[in-house]
Amino acid sequence: MTRRVTVLGVQIDALTMADAIAQFETLVARRQSALVFSLNVDICMKIHRDPELRKIYDHGNLVLVDGTPMTWAARFLGSPLPERVSGSEFLPAFCRVAGVKGYRVFLLGGLPGVAELAKQRLQADNPGLQVVGTYAPPFGFEHDDQENARIVSVIRAASPDVLFVALGTPKENKWLFRFREALQVPVSMAVGSSFDYLAGRLKRAPQWLQRCGLEWTYRLIQEPRRLWRRYLIDDLPFVYYVMRERLFSKLPSRPSTARP
Repeated sequence: MTRRVTVLGVQIDALTMADAIAQFETLVARRQSALVFSLNVDICMKIHRDPELRKIYDHGNLVLVDGTPMTWAARFLGSPLPERVSGSEFLPAFCRVAGVKGYRVFLLGGLPGVAELAKQRLQADNPGLQVVGTYAPPFGFEHDDQENARIVSVIRAASPDVLFVALGTPKENKWLFRFREALQVPVSMAVGSSFDYLAGRLKRAPQWLQRCGLEWTYRLIQEPRRLWRRYLIDDLPFVYYVMRERLFSKLPSRPSTARP
């Protein structure tokens, strides 16, 4: 059982990194096609605009908080979270456990060659880690029934315990939700740009920028063409919505009931 808090209508599991890894292992042991997602400001705003994505997050077995501004918002709304558990930090942290306990891992997504480089980095850092497959789908694959069937077949043949998917939000979330039963993987997690960081294609912001909630500025500098609209237009209403929830909610914000 985990305690959940709500920010702008989205439930988040109140977990430390160690708690999240323990819960993840529990889901692996259950072998019931569990889904794990991360939530940052950008995803929160996408959920606000996309009812389908909101439904998918409502069905997530675990939702981890990603990004300092989300932890600030939870605290401001009266439901503090113990710490940030970003996907890009969770993936290598879990793989350290997987290397010891023998969990089989599959990496799906990224540009051609990126997942393979991420695999090499993970295995170099974790001797004994079984990365049983990588695959970079072609552009537009999600609309190609034959390609989707091929991906499902490749993953099922590899028989992983855990599937990490890096296709970008909302594509990775919607694809996982659509194929979760067909994949027959005990736990699947959407991890955004995590493969790019592991492969060295992108660099993480310095810790002091992350603590200040300014990691987005570092990413914007690295990929201005792709990210300027996200950070400078699409995500700006987040502050307004948080203020509105705090000021106009009829009931004080409280932790939600626990979910198994």
